[in-house]
Amino acid sequence: MIRTTFLALLLLISVSCQPKSTKKKAVEATAKAELPEKTVYTSAQLQEFETAYFASGCFWCVEAIFESVKGVKEVVSGYSGGKEENPTYEQVAYGRTSHAEAVEVYYDPKVISFFQLVQVFFGSHDPTSLNRQGPDRGAQYRSIAFYKNEDQKDVIESYIKALEAENVYGRPIVTEVTEFDTFYKAEEYHQDFERKNPNNSYVRNVSIPRLNRFKENFQDYLKEDAH
Repeated sequence: MIRTTFLALLLLISVSCQPKSTKKKAVEATAKAELPEKTVYTSAQLQEFETAYFASGCFWCVEAIFESVKGVKEVVSGYSGGKEENPTYEQVAYGRTSHAEAVEVYYDPKVISFFQLVQVFFGSHDPTSLNRQGPDRGAQYRSIAFYKNEDQKDVIESYIKALEAENVYGRPIVTEVTEFDTFYKAEEYHQDFERKNPNNSYVRNVSIPRLNRFKENFQDYLKEDAH
């Protein structure tokens, strides 16, 4: 499985989000569209699943990628990795906190493992770019793989060592391996942003192409309706 993923990573050209000024304009210029079907889980139902946390640039893009993965039941956009309580989008996006844009992934471990989610994480962004994903600059867009226990920490660190041993990226990986503390859900208009706004110029030009590249290289990981 690791060797297959190495080949996928070598083929993948990560495309992250645009600068926050462009992103803000994209929110304001959003066009309405009919929404595709999506299973909605109650809070009680979500508690039956495991959670994992990642940060790899704009959470609109990251949320859409993990939503396409089999075994993933729900993905929530938010903020994590910092110390400030109850941060807002304006504070995080303009670098006024120590948080990063992040996602909370609810998944069924009987269908997909934490290790495979780590593969998705590293295969869908550039983990060698310090405090930047594409044109987005700042610590709020840094790469972070969060762990909740020592087993998860070992999975992440071992995978990083394997990637570097194979020289998959050609540069050192700068992803932070951070113990998970607190996740703050982002404002409601950020949730399922790509799904709700397929005609938005930012979504068409950045988020969807990044998602499609991921799908092309990780077809075995996709839900049946995500192909």
